Amino acid sequence: METYRFRKGIHRLPGKVIHHVPMPEPQVVEGHQSRVKIGEICKQCGYKQVLLVTDETLHKLGYDQAIMQSLDAAGVSCTLFADINSEPTIDLIDAGREAAFACHAECVIALGGGSVLDTCKMIAAGVRLPNLRTRALLLKFLVVPSKTLPMITVPSTAGTGAEVTVGAVVTNARGTKGSTVIVGLDITHVILDSELTIHAPQLVTAACGMDALSHVVEGTVGDVAVDVEDAYYSIEGVRLILQHLPVVMREPENIESRLAMCRAAMYGGNAINKQLAGYVHAFAHSIGAMYHIPHGQAITLMMLPVLRYQMKACQRKYALLARYCQLANENTTDHEAAEKFLQTIARLIVECGMDKLVSPVKPDDFEALIHMVAKDSINYSAPMTFSNEDIEQVLKMVTVSD
Repeated sequence: METYRFRKGIHRLPGKVIHHVPMPEPQVVEGHQSRVKIGEICKQCGYKQVLLVTDETLHKLGYDQAIMQSLDAAGVSCTLFADINSEPTIDLIDAGREAAFACHAECVIALGGGSVLDTCKMIAAGVRLPNLRTRALLLKFLVVPSKTLPMITVPSTAGTGAEVTVGAVVTNARGTKGSTVIVGLDITHVILDSELTIHAPQLVTAACGMDALSHVVEGTVGDVAVDVEDAYYSIEGVRLILQHLPVVMREPENIESRLAMCRAAMYGGNAINKQLAGYVHAFAHSIGAMYHIPHGQAITLMMLPVLRYQMKACQRKYALLARYCQLANENTTDHEAAEKFLQTIARLIVECGMDKLVSPVKPDDFEALIHMVAKDSINYSAPMTFSNEDIEQVLKMVTVSD
């Protein structure tokens, strides 16, 4: 009970703290094959030498070639670092940092999913803090007084929103994941290139889409004060995903819907920056860590149980989303509109083939999971504070039956 009172007492604090962190304000360039514009962007910025970071898979597929050719045409020297084959670790960041030092990089171009983007954030910060060892960078708040090295982010998935977020998740030397908020992160440009997401496997597309949806929904319902523009980005992100995710599941090469999903994912990143996440993420992080299931699948598993458990606290905002997405009208009661919103998410999960996910949660693990969820939730300003009993009730909703 005491820990619940503590969590309830500080539940608005994270939302207030995050407003004191300076956020990137990148220029956004979007369109099919828009990454070919990077060379001209770098030329205009006056960069002579850049570090292009990607993962082994994207490099083998040749998706970095268009960027390197554009840089060459613009007279910008490029060093390629394509050694990323896992989530961010100290060793990967250290190697990338050394590559940046060696080529005297003036900018880091990050091509990839969340792992590449988070690795690059730490590289860009580490270059500007040359006297610190890489492991010393893994602070809750990493302050870079002169800003990080400039970054151009090119997401290859439409989900994490890491192309704009100030956070980075890194595995430390003990093998434990931790999140770092980088104060002074300088993302100057975001390139939304729909070509990069077209050939993603359906499961990846679905999981990333559900992850993006969780960001914009939790941003909308969070107990955080934001301006009209940021509130709009979140609710518009919900509309884009509900409209376009089913399309890309049916028509993988639909460029218009792929681009809409890229935009929605970026809006989700903005929601993480300005409105934080909530209990969908607290449960998903904990279940993912305990049972080693991918983040997008854990998010999907917990989405409806958490949103439905929060119904009383969030009914008005669920109704707002339903009306904005034209699932209900002004004559529909808030309760009916909110139900329509949750039912639409349930149908979307089915359309994405994610309704067949098998929950790994077991009653024997409740005690550990309750502690993990409660601890993770302290990072957010959710619309309500779950007691340990609340957490247990939600876990029972996804527990494997004997």
